[in-house]
Amino acid sequence: MPDEILPTRIIPAGVPLPARPPEPGETPPWRPPPPGPPAPPADPWPPPAPPPGPLEVRVTVDLAPVPEPEPEPGLLARLWDWLVTWRMISAILAALLPWAAGRSPVGIWSHTVHQARIEASIGAAYVIALVALAAAWGLDRRTGRWLPRFLLVTASLGALGVLHWYDPITALTGVLL
Repeated sequence: MPDEILPTRIIPAGVPLPARPPEPGETPPWRPPPPGPPAPPADPWPPPAPPPGPLEVRVTVDLAPVPEPEPEPGLLARLWDWLVTWRMISAILAALLPWAAGRSPVGIWSHTVHQARIEASIGAAYVIALVALAAAWGLDRRTGRWLPRFLLVTASLGALGVLHWYDPITALTGVLL
């Protein structure tokens, strides 16, 4: 095939034909220009430490108002706290010490709910003890005075008289001994 045509240059479409062929060593106008010099290297991360020397640091502090400490309670408040503490201690002592015909109120209430367990039934004794405990607790929460506190201590400690050593076994197994 001696009649083959070998192109020596390709001119893109839409580009006008050059007026003359390029001289030897000259870049043809249809070729893209050579790339520019390479970009400088990026700065290293983290940035280098600043040179040694004096540093100036400015700090702005917005001071919040400091709450003032609680004032000491007055004489009446301290007297009331002391009275409430002694009211509780005296209620406990009055409930536990034997002063009612040689027995304490806790012992009397304990004997009463134990007798209800023997004579009425176990469930009735528990109901009596829990109702008395709930009433004393409600009365004490509402008033906070000495007598309701005394009744609460008496009802709560005396309610232990309704218990028997085999109640947990009965509750767990359902077998009466």
